[in-house]
Amino acid sequence: QVQLVESGGGLVQAGGSLRLSCAASGRTLSRYAMGWFRQAPGKEREFVAAISWSTGSTYYADSVKGRFTISRDNAKNTVYLQMNSLKPGDTALYYCAAGYDSGGYYYRRGSYDYWGQGTQVTVSS
Repeated sequence: QVQLVESGGGLVQAGGSLRLSCAASGRTLSRYAMGWFRQAPGKEREFVAAISWSTGSTYYADSVKGRFTISRDNAKNTVYLQMNSLKPGDTALYYCAAGYDSGGYYYRRGSYDYWGQGTQVTVSS
């Protein structure tokens, strides 16, 4: 079992920045991929970014490329999502997820077995 706890959400004006954190516990993450997803009201949960814990390779949705950065801290067993140049369209509940790293399909929700409770990000115009 892997437990995930997100933090760092909040209210920010358009153009601002936030950094989300996801603290993981319960299992060594060396064979896992970590992802961030988001869900806006009335919409499907969508992929935002992912990182392979072992290789450090990163993957992004087109909508956030160049604005968001995913990273990890091995010592703290924590994954971060640095979000810059935020837009009202980024408003959503952001979820952290963990799943066995199969080397692909990081954008698929089904690739992840463990999910956090989510942290709300609201961007005002």
